[in-house]
Amino acid sequence: MRTESDWRAVQEEALQRRARGERVGFVPTMGFLHRGHTSLFALARPRCDWLVASIFVNPLQFGPTEDLGRYPRDPEGDAAKARAEGVDLLFTPTTLYHRDHSTRVIVDQVSDGLCGASRPTHFEGVATVVARLFGVVQPHVAVFGEKDYQQLQLIRRMTRDLALPIEVIGGPLVRDADGLALSSRNAYLSEEQRTRALSLHQALDDMAEAVAAGTRDAADLLEIGRRRIHADRLDYLEIRDATDLRPLNQVDGPARGFVAATYGGTRLIDNRSLSS
Repeated sequence: MRTESDWRAVQEEALQRRARGERVGFVPTMGFLHRGHTSLFALARPRCDWLVASIFVNPLQFGPTEDLGRYPRDPEGDAAKARAEGVDLLFTPTTLYHRDHSTRVIVDQVSDGLCGASRPTHFEGVATVVARLFGVVQPHVAVFGEKDYQQLQLIRRMTRDLALPIEVIGGPLVRDADGLALSSRNAYLSEEQRTRALSLHQALDDMAEAVAAGTRDAADLLEIGRRRIHADRLDYLEIRDATDLRPLNQVDGPARGFVAATYGGTRLIDNRSLSS
C-alpha cells in the first residue's frame, strides 16, 4: 500500500489507470477507522482493480460549535487497518481545497430534516467534499456505510442528478457486540453513557418488532420507540421512506427508522429497516 497526500498525484494516477482499462474503487473516510470502515474496504475490494481509501477530516461539514478540533485521529492505526484490507492507495490530504474555493454543492429534499435540521450546513459540506473527492479519485465504484443512511441517499441523489458515471454502493451498518452502532465518536462515551446509548438500537428494534407484528401507524410506532430511549437529549426519532426519505404516516412499504440523541457532549445516530 502506498500513501499519498498530493491530490494532483492521485488524480494523475487514477486517470492513467482508467486509461489502461482498470476499474477504480473508492472508500472516503474521516479516519479513526473501525470495523465499520474496514467492512467497506472489504466490500469494495472485489469490485475494482485499484482501491483508494481517503482520510480527510472535512472542515466544511462541521458547524462552529461541533467537534472538528477534537475529532479522534489515529494515522498509524488507520494505515495498518487499510493495508490489512487490501487498500492500494491511502489518500491523506492535509488540505483538499484551493485557498479561494468558492463552489458548494447543495442537494435538496433528501437533506431536509433528520440530521439536516440540527446540522444545517452539514450536508452541504458532505456533498461538496464528496464531489471534490470524486473529481480527484475518478472512481468507477464508491462505497459508503448505511450507518450514515441520510448521507448515503444524498450521495446517491447527487450522483444521479449530476450524471456522474459512478456506482454508489451502501455497506451494511456494523454494530459492536452489545448492539451499539460503530462510530468514531463512541470513544467519547463514559461507561454509563454507553450503557444508556444502547437504548437507541433497542428502540429501533422494538419498532421493527411492532411492524412485524402488524402495527402500521407511524405515531404508534414512534411512541413505542420513545418509551425505550434513555438519553440526555433526544434530537429526533422518525420514520421515513427508505429511498427518498420523505416522512411517513404509515409503514406500508420500504421504510426506515432514524434516531439521533446526545449523551454528555456526544451526539450519536442510528437507523434500521422497519419494513415487514
